[in-house]
Amino acid sequence: MYFNQTNHHKKNILVVDDTPDNLRLLSAMLTAQGFEVRKALNGKMALTACQMVLPDVILLDINMPGMDGYQVCQQLKADDKTSEVPVIFISALDDVVDKVKAFDVGGVDYIAKPFHGAEVVLRIENQINLRLLQVKLQEKNFLLQQALENLQASQVKQIQNEKMVALGQLVAGLAHEINNPISFIYGNLQYAGQYVQDLVNIIEVYQQEYPKPTPKIQEIAKDIDLNFMIKDLQNLIGAMYRGSDRIREIVQALQHFSRHDEAQMKRVNIHEDIENTLVMLQHRLRKAANRPEIVVVKDYGNLPLITCYAGELNQVFMHLLNNAIDAIEEGVGNQSSPLYSQLSTPQIRIHTEVTDLNMVKIAIADNGLGIEESLRSRLFDPFFTTKPVGKGSGLGLSISYQIIVQKHRGNITCTSSVGKGAEFAIEIPIEQPDISSQISKS
Repeated sequence: MYFNQTNHHKKNILVVDDTPDNLRLLSAMLTAQGFEVRKALNGKMALTACQMVLPDVILLDINMPGMDGYQVCQQLKADDKTSEVPVIFISALDDVVDKVKAFDVGGVDYIAKPFHGAEVVLRIENQINLRLLQVKLQEKNFLLQQALENLQASQVKQIQNEKMVALGQLVAGLAHEINNPISFIYGNLQYAGQYVQDLVNIIEVYQQEYPKPTPKIQEIAKDIDLNFMIKDLQNLIGAMYRGSDRIREIVQALQHFSRHDEAQMKRVNIHEDIENTLVMLQHRLRKAANRPEIVVVKDYGNLPLITCYAGELNQVFMHLLNNAIDAIEEGVGNQSSPLYSQLSTPQIRIHTEVTDLNMVKIAIADNGLGIEESLRSRLFDPFFTTKPVGKGSGLGLSISYQIIVQKHRGNITCTSSVGKGAEFAIEIPIEQPDISSQISKS
């Protein structure tokens, strides 16, 4: 946006007319009123003069050789630098059609010849005052837009902090409450299995020592299908052991994911954090009624320990993986999409590597529907979402942007083509130079 100069200098008026007498008359009249006047005999000279010094107002004749006033005005309005300079047409053409055309091409006023000097001056001053008011309004709008963006960023940060605190407290509480009883079950299953095995051994010894049991014992053994129960009981103990082990794994993943007690930066294993996040999302990755299982392909590089806010970085992984799953499910649900058959094997690919800039790159790609180019520039704006109403708050990517860019001095980008999926790439420094010396290993 090109703003005119402030009101403390002589206003610059460009007069464009192919008649020298008209130029001299207008120039003398406006100079006497304190304006700084420049003159142009044709449209080409007028366009060149505007590029050299931007005028405050242009007085433009219509009938000129080569390029008429309408064409000059159209070119002025097509150029960002001159588009907002007020153009007042001055012409001997007094037909309504001519006036309408003048306003259609961008003119702000129309003065018919012969004109009165006082009228010309008043109309010029009127346009100058209107332009000053427009500039002030634009400046206020710019400040309001900045204030709105700052407010939105502040809201996102507050929401993020509240979510992290609430999530940490909830997960820590659940993990603690689940951990005690599951530890009791897990710890005693080994003894229970041994006791069951001892009882089975005694039964087998009885069967060897007393091969001919009483009719009552035979009847009970038949009713309970003793041989099947002995075999199945050991399988049940094994299944219970594996189930409790899975619960312990989930509890540990919950604790690592929330990292409720780790508010400061620490050196962490990024791959472990990604794995813990995937454990949290297993229920979404499994086969569903409307789609097959989502396959996660892991292309992990050899990464060192990374200095980061681990709990918040986990939140970024959660947002990006959830979005990838949503994109795949949307594609599976859209049978008219050319991608529908491709999504018979839905896939998320996670790639990690160390870049030449001593940064760690984590790329999460899906084979979903992809994102239109017109939407990609707004993906990280607060409250912007491409999801249907009720399925997205528009905060996930904005929060992720703040965590990666502002808190970790990294960057996050999206590359996508409609019908070919999307990839979100995160890059963060391996070390945070100013505080790395204060950080202990996790």
